[in-house]
Amino acid sequence: METRRLRMLVELSRLGSMRAVADTLGTTTSTVSQQIAALSGEMGVPLTEPHGRRVRLTPAGRRLAEHGVRILASVEAARHDLAPEAEPSGTVRVAGFATAIRTHLLPVVSELAASHPRVRVLIREHEPAEALRLLAEDAADLALTYDYNLAPATEDPAVHTTALWTARWSLGVPAGPGTRTGPATEVFAHYAEHDWIVNSRNTADETVIRTLASMAGFTPRFTHQADSLDLVQGMIAAGLGVSLLPEATAHLPAVRIVPLAQPAIELRAFAAARRGRLDWPALTLLTSLLRARRPASTPGLRTAITPA
Repeated sequence: METRRLRMLVELSRLGSMRAVADTLGTTTSTVSQQIAALSGEMGVPLTEPHGRRVRLTPAGRRLAEHGVRILASVEAARHDLAPEAEPSGTVRVAGFATAIRTHLLPVVSELAASHPRVRVLIREHEPAEALRLLAEDAADLALTYDYNLAPATEDPAVHTTALWTARWSLGVPAGPGTRTGPATEVFAHYAEHDWIVNSRNTADETVIRTLASMAGFTPRFTHQADSLDLVQGMIAAGLGVSLLPEATAHLPAVRIVPLAQPAIELRAFAAARRGRLDWPALTLLTSLLRARRPASTPGLRTAITPA
């Protein structure tokens, strides 16, 4: 049902003649007649009937006009509510990785509760591939994702990405004598015979490790997988392997963070939305607040460990 046709029917109910409707809406009488006839065809019932030299609404026409008043009012309210200059309101569905949610999104949600109480945020914790799939399925409005400078994500032309922050990543190894420092390839070569621990829900860090290991001349042996930094560090402390870790993360006494350079490893965080959706004021506001927020310290990727 086209709202333009419905508006003509409502005006006919109010004004009583097609000529008056045409004059009010700035069109011709024949156009009004054709559009109302088309509306009648869409509804499957006659909406007008002859009445002398004019027409009048049938009972079905009058009933539809009554609905039309409420429908057009709702459409107009929606138009004002969703206009770019409108006051942000509504529910924004966000899917993203844990660190972005915990250190960036949750403070913004608290801020919104005070400044824009009509904006509600629903949160689902997901790795980038999962979050982007929800975005494509229209099960999320905003995806918080990441990639690495040595493992860039594939661009999707249907998705608009906004850069949020970057974080340096290093190598987590068992603390003790013999820890190697220097260029990343030399550090990696020093641990070539160690087992390597990677993320259980994302392959980006595995790609980074493979890339640097190839530059260092060896093939890494991936053995353990975990999504929690608590668990990863526990594995490293237990001597089960080495793993990439955020450079600024708090670490266990039995774990040493070895900085990497030449090349450095950098995590890049993004906010992703389907193209055209950022015209929605609530989504625009949330994205701008996330972009403006700067981390107090370099964020990690997975759940950060809390020192005892």
